[in-house]
Amino acid sequence: MDYTIVSLIYVSEKNRPLELTTLNSLSGKRGFMSTLINFSIFPLDKGESVSVHVARALKIIRDSGLAYKLNPMGTTIEGEWNEVMDVVSRCFEEIKKDSDRVYMMVNADYRKGKSGRIDSKVKSVESKLTTL
Repeated sequence: MDYTIVSLIYVSEKNRPLELTTLNSLSGKRGFMSTLINFSIFPLDKGESVSVHVARALKIIRDSGLAYKLNPMGTTIEGEWNEVMDVVSRCFEEIKKDSDRVYMMVNADYRKGKSGRIDSKVKSVESKLTTL
C-alpha cells in the first residue's frame, strides 16, 4: 500500500516554529480529513469596485500556506476544518476593520481520509466529459 506522509511546520511572523503537525494523506487513514470551502467576502459600503479589499483577504489566504484557488466569484481553500475556518475568520476580521457592512458566503465540503481534492474533484468531473 502506497502512502505519503506530509509534515507541516507552522511558523510565526518571526520565523520560529510554532507547531509541528504530521498528517498522513493516505486515503481512508483515520484522523485525517479534508475540508474544502468556497467563499467570497467583500464590503458592501465601499463602492462598485472592491478588488482592493478582496486582495487584502486573499493575502491572508495566501500567507496561511493552505492550498487555494482564486476564481471570479470567490476563493476555494483546502485544509483541516479548524485551519480553514480560522482563515475565513481572519479574512472577516480584516475586512470589517474599515467596513460597516460585510457580505460573506461560505460553502463547505468535509470528507474524511481524502486530501488533494481541490484539484481531484475538478479532474474527476472533467474526465467524465469524454464519455458524454
